[in-house]
Amino acid sequence: MLFARLFLLLQALVLGGFGVAYFTYPQEMAALTGMILMQGSAVVDVRAYYGALQLGLAVFLLSSAVRPAFIRPALSLLTLLFAALALGRTGGLYLDGTVGQTFNLYAMAYEATSAVLSYIGFRRLPG
Repeated sequence: MLFARLFLLLQALVLGGFGVAYFTYPQEMAALTGMILMQGSAVVDVRAYYGALQLGLAVFLLSSAVRPAFIRPALSLLTLLFAALALGRTGGLYLDGTVGQTFNLYAMAYEATSAVLSYIGFRRLPG
């Protein structure tokens, strides 16, 4: 249970940090991936989807880490989310022919590793 709690806390910190960064500096963060936000509506979308969504997830993970009944659902959610992100990014890199793009390779490695670790945490829980 300790591993699961620590993992949830770590993910909450990482996702919360990225959420704050995307909400506060949407143009700069989007530029890291090569995106250019050309209209105000694009900036609002990045703040909401990349910022607020990650912040909301971080709050859920923090609250789950201190509530034993929420640990299993939180790890299950992270396993599915990170696996979907890693598979989606892998498919996108393949389809678009941009396999050598450093940012996406690091992001994919983080997502795949997080999916595996959250699954391990899920499987190690009693019951």
